[in-house]
Amino acid sequence: MNNQVKKDISTQNTEPQHCGTGFVHLHVHSHYSLLDGLAKIDELLDRAKELGMDALALTDHGVLYGAIEFYEKAKKKGLKPIIGCEMYLAPNGRENKRPKIDDVRHHLILLSKNETGYKNLMKLVTLAHLEGFYYKPRIDKEILKKHSEGLIGLSACVEGEIPATVISGKLDEAEKKALAYEEIFGKGNFYLELQHHPKFPNQKIANDGLIEISKRTGIPLVATTDLHYVHLDDAPIQDILLCVQTNRKVSEANRMNLMDFDLHLRSPEEIEEAFGHIPEAIENTRKIADACNLEIELGNTKLPFFKVPEGFTPESYLRKLCEEGLKKRLGKNVSKEYRDRMEFELSVIEKTGFASYFLIVQDFVNWAKNQGIVVGPGRGSAAGSFVSYILGITNIDPIKYNLLFERFLNPERISLPDVDMDFADNRRDEVLAYVREKYGNDHVAQIITFGTMAARAAVRDAGRALGYPYGFCDQTAKLIPMNMPIQGAIAGVPELSSLYNTDPAAKKLLDSASRLEGVCRHASMHACGVVITPEPVVNYSPLQYVSGDTENVVTQYSASTKSSYVEKIGLLKMDFLGLKNLTIIQHAIKIIEKTKGARISIDKIPLDDKKTFELLQNAFTTGVFQLESGGMKRYLRQLEPSTFEDVIAMVALYRPGPMDWIPDFISRKHGRKKITYIHPKLEPILKNTYGVAVYQEQVMQIARALAGFSLSEADILRKAVGKKIPELIREEKVKFIDGCVKNKIDRRIAEKVFAFIEPFAGYGFNRSHAACYAMIGYQTAYLKAHYPTEFMAALLTSDQDNIDRIAIEIEECRIMGIEVLPPDINESFVTFAAILKPNEPEKIRFGLGAIKNVGKNVANEIVEERKRNGKYKSLTDFVERIQIKDLNKKSLESLVKSGAMEEFGERNQLLANVEHILGYSKDLQRQAASNQTSLFGASGVEIKMPEISLSEAPPAEKMQRLTWEKELLGLYISDNPLVEYLDFFRHFSKPISEIDESYVGQVVTVGGIIEKVKKIFLKSQKSMAFVGVEDAGGQKMEIIAFPKTLDQYGGLFEEGKIILATGKISDKDGTLKLLCDEARLVNRDEIERYRALENQRKTDVERENSLQKIFLKLPQKSNSELLRKISGILSQAKSGNSKIYLEFESGSSAKTNRLETPYRIEYDKNVAEKIREILQRK
Repeated sequence: MNNQVKKDISTQNTEPQHCGTGFVHLHVHSHYSLLDGLAKIDELLDRAKELGMDALALTDHGVLYGAIEFYEKAKKKGLKPIIGCEMYLAPNGRENKRPKIDDVRHHLILLSKNETGYKNLMKLVTLAHLEGFYYKPRIDKEILKKHSEGLIGLSACVEGEIPATVISGKLDEAEKKALAYEEIFGKGNFYLELQHHPKFPNQKIANDGLIEISKRTGIPLVATTDLHYVHLDDAPIQDILLCVQTNRKVSEANRMNLMDFDLHLRSPEEIEEAFGHIPEAIENTRKIADACNLEIELGNTKLPFFKVPEGFTPESYLRKLCEEGLKKRLGKNVSKEYRDRMEFELSVIEKTGFASYFLIVQDFVNWAKNQGIVVGPGRGSAAGSFVSYILGITNIDPIKYNLLFERFLNPERISLPDVDMDFADNRRDEVLAYVREKYGNDHVAQIITFGTMAARAAVRDAGRALGYPYGFCDQTAKLIPMNMPIQGAIAGVPELSSLYNTDPAAKKLLDSASRLEGVCRHASMHACGVVITPEPVVNYSPLQYVSGDTENVVTQYSASTKSSYVEKIGLLKMDFLGLKNLTIIQHAIKIIEKTKGARISIDKIPLDDKKTFELLQNAFTTGVFQLESGGMKRYLRQLEPSTFEDVIAMVALYRPGPMDWIPDFISRKHGRKKITYIHPKLEPILKNTYGVAVYQEQVMQIARALAGFSLSEADILRKAVGKKIPELIREEKVKFIDGCVKNKIDRRIAEKVFAFIEPFAGYGFNRSHAACYAMIGYQTAYLKAHYPTEFMAALLTSDQDNIDRIAIEIEECRIMGIEVLPPDINESFVTFAAILKPNEPEKIRFGLGAIKNVGKNVANEIVEERKRNGKYKSLTDFVERIQIKDLNKKSLESLVKSGAMEEFGERNQLLANVEHILGYSKDLQRQAASNQTSLFGASGVEIKMPEISLSEAPPAEKMQRLTWEKELLGLYISDNPLVEYLDFFRHFSKPISEIDESYVGQVVTVGGIIEKVKKIFLKSQKSMAFVGVEDAGGQKMEIIAFPKTLDQYGGLFEEGKIILATGKISDKDGTLKLLCDEARLVNRDEIERYRALENQRKTDVERENSLQKIFLKLPQKSNSELLRKISGILSQAKSGNSKIYLEFESGSSAKTNRLETPYRIEYDKNVAEKIREILQRK
């Protein structure tokens, strides 16, 4: 097979291309010179075009991050792109990294003339990062000589080696260095760089010296501007950017400052004015531009080589594997439908040339499965491929679940399919290691991604640099809605607009921040993206490490949802995702096998399990993948899912947009709303979703059934409507309606159907992806329903580093009736463990690895030593057996405070003796060392040390113990400081766990203990507070107290206090918060008053319930005289527990009324007889 899949291919041209006359900017920094350059690529190109320029270079500091974006966009705009880099040169060699010696470095501009030069430039940039990095990525002359072919060198700014030598007064030495560079690059390929910065005296000294060297040597001159921003008025913004980089304030003296330099994109006229006296320096920019004729190939997919057995082609080997997979999945009796689907898909794969792609993916997926690594059932549209299913890549039958191949690979619009894979997150790296080993370490790399300044971050960064108070900046930032640009917020948020128009400081802050918005701030590693290449990766992209990680190499060309530049240059990108929920499944299955001996094959569990659906119907879904949010739980209770199809639909619907259809979906399922169809042909397509269009695939099927589209054509319709491109929508609408009419469907009906599907196509969900994620959700629900203790232990282990999640999950255990025991060195494992003992309820024991400061090494050693030699019998036994250096004061104190060593003594007593215990441990180590060399050691006599004796200390109070637990375990586990307040909070507040998006804007009262308080000062000199509260269920919420509330209730907002707070629920920042209007302290006195009132109320109720009721039925024509007589008798009666009621009929309706009287008497036959006599007489 030809591994090069042709698409749009840039033509290679080795002849010089003359692109015009006039000045060309050759020393240019974009925002990819992180926190140094301000200009974005589009801004640079648009301004150059506006000024009539026809070529432009890009030379960012030490990197080629923007090269492909710059190249592609420049070509589209009709500008000649020149790819270069401003390198850092290590004068003492790149491998020397001595403090205060090798932190001096020089600058050097390199420009690619052709493909050879470009490849050499990528190698130099890679070596600078992987070998020479010391504060900055550095090369040296040794590797420059090896990789100089095809490059043009410029001597750079005053930080260049030659101009710096000139400035130091060593002109002759500078001349020698210039000649040495000319020798490296070859005659005509090295230039002395002049710049014009009249406010900077050293620039003139450098220029004069360089002109003199040029006269002496004939090395040509070139004019540059060291461009860092587009417009002259960007200079102050770039200064703010530098302050963000160096963490300084604009107002500070003696800081890095480029305000004396004019670094904007100057016009030809400005260049003429600056360098007109040296015309050759301007002319040489054109000469260099003409010499640089790099063509980068885009759109030609380069698949790595997959070795197939002898006698096979990739296509024939793929067919062989498919035939084997078909038998494995379906047995011998394969229906025509299944075989036809396989043949159709294979024909498309062969036609598109993607057989190797499928072979590559199935290879590492099946390797992972064979290693016992849990692999997800699929992801995205790949689950629509039957070939993927029978190869073992996916685990959802696309025919059974009506998933479409054309949604994955459209034969009419060929592009490389996208197979993203989920692996258990704790073993994902093993799969990557396998791929590296198979294809070669230098053929595999992870991918870089860039964090840009979002609106709020830009406001905070700019404000810090400008020296504004934090509170002012923070409050201003919070007025900007999430995912809204600053200018949009100023226009659309009245409060922000008012601030902008009335406060000069706010205006300056927002104007500055809006110009920083979208600028690259930092580089990091893509969460899951990996490239695999036929040649070493460095032949396609420069490489580097990120964020101090010296193991994982990443490409400098990025991949993101907006644009994937690694794919644009033709590299095969695959997403290896680590999914925590698969690790939970993997861990739960292991625990089940250990505790119950049951071997669960998670891919074979029944999809109609009654117990699982009961769990889903009751929304006991904390820890269940995709189904655990508060809103989802509410809808699950309403929906009462009864089929796997319901679960798929909920995964698809629970998102902004389609979420509005959930109530309708639920009503139709339960028959409260009639299901109707615009046309009968819609019924088989929409029946499973109760007449609601949920999936993108349904839109495609409607187009096929009614308009006669092929599924490939239907996929084009889906994309057109999904991307909301008006011209394409109009075009597809005409085609759809014409197709319906041709199929004898009334035009009006056709128009109605198109109007019906149009909004759904825009936000409809990929059914293949929904089915895969619904499967993982169902699998976790199944494990929770059938093996609750094992599942919760696995869930807690996966989240043991996330204190907030642990609190939620332990509260879930409490609700489920599973006790979570505190850590114990004789029973805990490193992770959370299911404890199953005969005739006892199942429990979970806290893991030692989840105790803060203990560390994995200590936790592992405690558990492994216990496995080797049994439980620890005493404190002395423990100290004698755990002899590792990591058991230090901090880790021992944490074990003690958390309660893990309670069987050896009271916590506070052990804590008071920690130094003594550690001293004992050191004595043991010294003795062990001396025994090896002493006379006793040689004779085999061992000196036994005495048992550890503990000095007395007062026991820790309950609140102290709970505080330690909170600090080290993240929650209260042996008790809860709010336990005596439970009834009070149930009566007066709403549990935080029950507050979801439906409460936004409503007034709610929450109660709990204050965990943290953060007060900030506003520009008005008033303060506000952010108060973290945790309720009795371990759920947390932030309470915001604005100045007015803080003035009134400020004394209540202190850590450790227990409060009730009332206010509106807000989701302004994307998380639910309570905007406090009122607050009240809840202390012991308050609880005693509440209990007294409750007890009184209960007494009254009990007394009320204990009273005997006597009903006196009055005649119809009763009068006041009769009532007086009855009253006289009752008032003379002895008080007792019989309550007297009067019954009488009123009006023509003869309705019986009952009236309670104030009389409570002791029942007496004489009294009863007297009253009866009066009533009968009447």
